[in-house]
Amino acid sequence: MNNRVIIFDTTLRDGEQSPGISLNAKEKLDIAMQLAKLGVDVIEAGFPIASPGDFEAVKTIAKNVKGPVICALARIGAGDIDRAWEAVQYAERPRIHTFVATSDIHLKHKLNKTRAEVLAMVETGVKRAKGYTSDVEFSAEDAFRSDLDFLCQVLETAIAAGATTVNVPDTVGYATPEEYGKFIADINDKVPNIDQAVISVHCHNDLGLAVANSLAAVRNGARQVECAVNGLGERAGNASLEEIVMSLYTRRDSFGYETGINYQEIYRTSRLVSNLTGIAVQPNKAIVGKNAFAHESGIHQDGVIKERTTYEIMNPQMLGIVQSNLVFGKHSGRHGFKQRLEELGYQLTDEEIDKAFKQFKDLADKKKQITDADLEALVENEIRKIPEKWTLEYLHICSGTGVTPTATVRVVSEDEVVEEASCGDGPINAAFRSLERVTGIEAKLQQYSINAVTGGIDAIGEVSVLVEYNHRVFSGHGISTDILEASALAYLNAINKIIYENQVNAGLVG
Repeated sequence: MNNRVIIFDTTLRDGEQSPGISLNAKEKLDIAMQLAKLGVDVIEAGFPIASPGDFEAVKTIAKNVKGPVICALARIGAGDIDRAWEAVQYAERPRIHTFVATSDIHLKHKLNKTRAEVLAMVETGVKRAKGYTSDVEFSAEDAFRSDLDFLCQVLETAIAAGATTVNVPDTVGYATPEEYGKFIADINDKVPNIDQAVISVHCHNDLGLAVANSLAAVRNGARQVECAVNGLGERAGNASLEEIVMSLYTRRDSFGYETGINYQEIYRTSRLVSNLTGIAVQPNKAIVGKNAFAHESGIHQDGVIKERTTYEIMNPQMLGIVQSNLVFGKHSGRHGFKQRLEELGYQLTDEEIDKAFKQFKDLADKKKQITDADLEALVENEIRKIPEKWTLEYLHICSGTGVTPTATVRVVSEDEVVEEASCGDGPINAAFRSLERVTGIEAKLQQYSINAVTGGIDAIGEVSVLVEYNHRVFSGHGISTDILEASALAYLNAINKIIYENQVNAGLVG
């Protein structure tokens, strides 16, 4: 175990605290299921006392996701800890993660507590959590900016009270690798009962050093790293899970540590999180960015053709990044379609296969050749959808130089067909206004992004949107060879999520 690094994923907790992200319970469950396939050791499913929705999401994940430890976050108070246990108790391996700030700046300005009061809170809170489960993690918020001697006293108290993991975060991303490595080494030396707990680190990326700091901590005795898929998280984000994992693997000659991650699931997990959160991965993002394994320079291309390792230190296929030249078209059959999806790692039900195959045939009528990347986009877009009240049946847009952009849309549900038209500042704005009129949902567009799945003039366009409605943010996702249609589908997807959330809150759906 000494050379094993525990991967603690906080995508669903700290990652969801990123500005503009708001996942519903089904989306959180989908991500948690994928994290289990990825092989993370711990899933921090949420902060149960934060809202009824977060409580239900943690509870649902605890009941349905097997394999990883399922963790719920709680402040050190009794109410938080009790609520966390109510949600996470159903997990086969439950953990309560409780925290309190320990830096003088937090004690004075946020908690208005003395050091002695905080020590008493730690002892009482950890013991309370321990009464529920043997797996208790304690975090000293803003640990890096805390007085070291006091911090060590806090950690000693937490371990004595029953904490089996102690987390010492760089909450505001202030540390440098050299400082943080020494910080962890000092804790190892100065906390007398530290051998009874796992040292964990949680680094933020405000200075772009979260991954470097986490790896420095591992070198100096930390054995759990808290991270998030695509580096999501508050402000500049958390340490990126994929960068931590692949650094440890690619440079195992230097680090000498291993994880339990299923590397083949890394890219698929990144794509799922990006699609459901509506936060696009920057093209030059390490490991999972679109350009991470792209070579435009002639010198680089020549080298890679002759020997991949000349310019690639990782094999993209190991990460689940498909580089197949196999092409499907409108004459391809259902059996071959299903087999290829299985080869790509998708285990779908017969109903999902039927739905995806229909979408595939529709796409094949518009696009002569369909690649693996197209199939991935199609399946991810179709099988992850929540139940939809409205489906787009018709879209007509009139736009051009000197013409007022106008869009006409027709949407259908089980019992009605509605058509509306609107003008806008541009064709996409006109389409969005028409969808608002036809559905009765007026939302505020916060973010719009577009990405081409493959090259060529008939490439599939992926559109992601974030919209605000009643002080909540909803994401939408749509794909099509027609960018205007993809945009309308993405906006309608977000509207359907709003409707679904309203129905859930009203108790009309489970």
